Amino acid sequence: MRGDFLRVWGPLVLGLYAIYRVFTGGPGPRDDFRTVGLALSLIGFGGVILARFTLGKSFSVAARARELVTTGIYSRIRNPIYIFGMICFAGFWAMFRIPAMGLLFLMLIPMQMWRAKREARVLEEKFGEEYRRYRARTWF
Repeated sequence: MRGDFLRVWGPLVLGLYAIYRVFTGGPGPRDDFRTVGLALSLIGFGGVILARFTLGKSFSVAARARELVTTGIYSRIRNPIYIFGMICFAGFWAMFRIPAMGLLFLMLIPMQMWRAKREARVLEEKFGEEYRRYRARTWF
């Protein structure tokens, strides 16, 4: 229970609160597009936390093959942390509309694709055909 709080619920509550504070007090225009940015940020951040929770002890920053997680969000998307992280980042860009953030977002896309390919190689080496079947039925 304590581990779930430290790994999931605490970061979720603190993160959602931080996003709300950025929305209400951060830089950028106050218009409907900012509200779209808030929604994207909340969805993206929530998705990252959900994916992290689903990974459990299999989570690592560097590509490691401890266990092939194929349940929850991972039953549809191979790299939901990357996808939802990018959605969250796009939401911040929509709130702030700082040109450099847009450029950084465009630079992050190929970096995330490279990380996903590197991770796929590690998983394929360890899990072989099981991973190839999983990859064939999931997106990114």
